[in-house]
Amino acid sequence: MTDGQLICLAYSGGLDTSAIVPWLRETYNARVLCYCSNIGQGDQELVGLEEKAVKSGAIGCIVEDVRERFVTEIVFPTLKAGAIYARTYLLGTSMARPIQASGQVRAALEAGATAVAHGCTGKGNDQVRFELAYMAEAPQLKIIAPWREWKFRGREDLIAYVKEKKIPVQVSPAKPWSRDRNLWHLSHEGGILEDPAFAPPKELFMLTRDPADAPDKADEVTIEFEQGTPVGVDAVPLGPVKLIERLNEVAGLHGVGRADVVEDRTVGMKSRGVYETPGGTVLRTAHRELEQIVLDRRTLALKDSLAPRYADLVYEGRWLTPERYALDALVNVTQKYVTGTVRVRLFKGNVTVLSRTSPFSLYSEALATFSKDEVYNQADAGGFIRLFGLPVRMTAQQAKKAAEAGVEAD
Repeated sequence: MTDGQLICLAYSGGLDTSAIVPWLRETYNARVLCYCSNIGQGDQELVGLEEKAVKSGAIGCIVEDVRERFVTEIVFPTLKAGAIYARTYLLGTSMARPIQASGQVRAALEAGATAVAHGCTGKGNDQVRFELAYMAEAPQLKIIAPWREWKFRGREDLIAYVKEKKIPVQVSPAKPWSRDRNLWHLSHEGGILEDPAFAPPKELFMLTRDPADAPDKADEVTIEFEQGTPVGVDAVPLGPVKLIERLNEVAGLHGVGRADVVEDRTVGMKSRGVYETPGGTVLRTAHRELEQIVLDRRTLALKDSLAPRYADLVYEGRWLTPERYALDALVNVTQKYVTGTVRVRLFKGNVTVLSRTSPFSLYSEALATFSKDEVYNQADAGGFIRLFGLPVRMTAQQAKKAAEAGVEAD
């Protein structure tokens, strides 16, 4: 890279990227343009970000509001797919990276940059997610990953470096855990959390109240869906951003949505993360229950079998791939009749389904009732069972013949 060329950096204003701005200037003798996607991380992280970037040595900082695109293009499709990683992780950080990387690439190309950079460590998943998106959208751009190049060994070294550069950051050796927040969730990693035997301290949590301290009176919430997409809460139509904000507020009040997860990183190691996903937990529960009355058994089984594959795809950063487009096409077919409402109760960290209704429900009270009915002839079940059990009878007869011939069973 020649002197004076432009590098576009995915910038958050946190410890890592605060150190990267001056490091890029010193190491590559290049100009640095910062880019930040507003994905719902909150004013605390966004206010003053452009000024901070410039003070750190950048030529400027682009802050782009992509919250609605984030939800409609990534969060809701992943919700409809039923994707969950490591049994309990609702993929909040994973889902955010493609939209962030895409915006960064667009900003880089418009500004004439020849390289993109990120602050992901060489041990984590995010380096994979960002770089796969870069490759998919602009393979001609050079990729710079400072954590894989510089001499710093850990966050303690970075703290000393940014202090030397007089760049303020909200982190200290006493509380060195790393947080990542967006509209869907808040993650906590690192520091004392690296010991999976250590219970997360009460002060760690920010979006969810301790269930023990949650209100003693439950709240009931009704979610409305159209073709698998949530569109309203308590009979009030809401846009995607407002809907999640509303559910985050009420679910967080009741301590809903905490997950303490030991997961398998894409690079091979196990790691521990503590996640808060209040609104997402409610939506996941409601969507699953609506599907249960609308989809037939075989379609449900097909969808459930593909959900882990979709989760792996999101987790590993393979969002911009034909595989994902194909899976979305299948999922969208399954969501054609996932329209209706689900009512849930929020209480002391729990989400309990109270009711579910849909104009396309496959549930028939006339068929399911234990009372007298005129639509189901119970005698018909006998013939069905004889045919359904034919393989069982034939296998039993085979075993009997083998025994009579002196052939021992395994």
